[in-house]
Amino acid sequence: MEVEMKIRGLMMDPVTNMPIVILKDIDGSQILPIWVGIYEANAIALEIEKVATPRPMTHDLIKTLLLGLNTGVQKVVVNELRDDTFYALIWLERDGELISVDSRPSDALALALRLDCPIYVEEQVLKSSKSANASSDKINNEELRRWLENLNDEDLGRYKM
Repeated sequence: MEVEMKIRGLMMDPVTNMPIVILKDIDGSQILPIWVGIYEANAIALEIEKVATPRPMTHDLIKTLLLGLNTGVQKVVVNELRDDTFYALIWLERDGELISVDSRPSDALALALRLDCPIYVEEQVLKSSKSANASSDKINNEELRRWLENLNDEDLGRYKM
């Protein structure tokens, strides 16, 4: 089953100094942090803050191509978590036909923002993420979990390049 999510914010992980996209479900009861690269975070941040660039960014180019081909993006789905790596699908619709395209979550999210389409996460990914976080040795996950849960509106969305 898919859970609809919204991008709640973009911030830097205080432990690893890597950007994190914070997804939160519509009810506000589940949070999914996805660590992304600096360039991918920049593409997301530019769209969140509606910053116009002098030349089209890659995701703007993809949007233009899709619109030019009369192809819509029905939804994006973070559909798998394997070996600490998230996977996503972009669901395209053209002439009534659905086409799924494999994607990095960061690219799918950047495109979803530009095309204003829904974002979903498979329920199993949310469960797996919690399990992975519980058993990971990389960082103090209990501390990070508490930190994420206690974020307020002023904390979310702060992102400095």
